[in-house]
Amino acid sequence: MDSVPCLRAWAENLGNIDFPLLSDFWPHGGVAQKYGVLMSDGRSERAIFLMDKSGVIRYIDIHDIDDQPDNEVLFAELARLEPDLAFQVPASPPVEALPDEGIVMYCTSWCPDCRRARAWLEDRGLDYTEVDIYEVPQAAARLRELTGGYLITPTFEIDGEVVLDFDEQKLREVLG
Repeated sequence: MDSVPCLRAWAENLGNIDFPLLSDFWPHGGVAQKYGVLMSDGRSERAIFLMDKSGVIRYIDIHDIDDQPDNEVLFAELARLEPDLAFQVPASPPVEALPDEGIVMYCTSWCPDCRRARAWLEDRGLDYTEVDIYEVPQAAARLRELTGGYLITPTFEIDGEVVLDFDEQKLREVLG
């Protein structure tokens, strides 16, 4: 049920795969409901359905929303569907410690509120650390911890205080 920009970022993260990806963003969860992966809280399980060129589902991979699918398995299944194409799992970025002090902004490169938040912080001369949840593997898990399971960007962690979304008033209060 990710948005088109989110799917684009995922495709880039997988080495710019060139397959059609379905965004079930609007109407919200229509396909997820038909495929039985829509949860009662409006989120879906993390689900991957691979279809062949005639529209027949050839592979299903369903995980809890917090679990990441195994990209090597996904690439093997894609290779099975398209044997003439070569698939290589991109190297995983090294695991690095997440920042834990100062202003930390969990964000994405494409989010309009993240762009506004960057400008707002820079206009005020505030130093901050930006963590892209799609470039730093453990950042998405940390963001889910901070937001009760959701990927809300931007989310700020400021010396132990959490500010969800780009809430200027709350940021002013927390930053003093």
